[in-house]
Amino acid sequence: MFGTLYGLGVGPGDPELITVKAFRKLKESPVIAYPKKQKGSKSYAHRIIDVYFQANEKEMLGLVFPMTKDPATLERKWNETVESVWEKLQEGKDVAFVTEGDPLLYSTFIHMMRLMQENHPEVPIEVVPGISSINGAASRLGIPLADGDEHVAIIPARDDYETMKKVIVDNDCVIFIKVAKVIDLMLDVLRELDLLHKASVVTKVTSDEEIIWRADELEGAELEYLTLMVVRK
Repeated sequence: MFGTLYGLGVGPGDPELITVKAFRKLKESPVIAYPKKQKGSKSYAHRIIDVYFQANEKEMLGLVFPMTKDPATLERKWNETVESVWEKLQEGKDVAFVTEGDPLLYSTFIHMMRLMQENHPEVPIEVVPGISSINGAASRLGIPLADGDEHVAIIPARDDYETMKKVIVDNDCVIFIKVAKVIDLMLDVLRELDLLHKASVVTKVTSDEEIIWRADELEGAELEYLTLMVVRK
């Protein structure tokens, strides 16, 4: 009998925004897998769930995900990561893979699930949805994402001025994730469209490290990776 691999969304940052079901699966699973930083510090998802466990209460399986674009290295490292989870599953242990936000929305769990299905199709996999940073940002900013027949888009921000501009023009509300690396470009787009006053930026939303800015405060700013922008026309 194999263990079950659970993909658990643990919310955008506030530990109280974990669902009841995700909390139950965390308590029931003997192994908790989490993305681990190369330098050994706790990942964001790990810190969210930390408040619910005593030290050594669970078997913690830290997984290092390769930050490279080399296909051969990516394939090798990802297969090693999947096999480390498989070792626990074949012992009959359930493994709860925790990820901030939702497991099926721009999450490392998506690739984990696909590879596990390819390499070990006999493993049962269940996904518990979570509150995303997008929902968290709407709540903290007091901004409705969509109403009636309005269009809302979720877009990874990238260094493509015309595409970013078109997305804003074509939708009533746009949430740009991964915006930190192109913040100056995004500000230029908003200025051209006279929408700078309609944009808000938030880092690590709902957590105790949350920071909220007006867009016009961010020229040349160095922002953390877990930063998104909401443009609501």
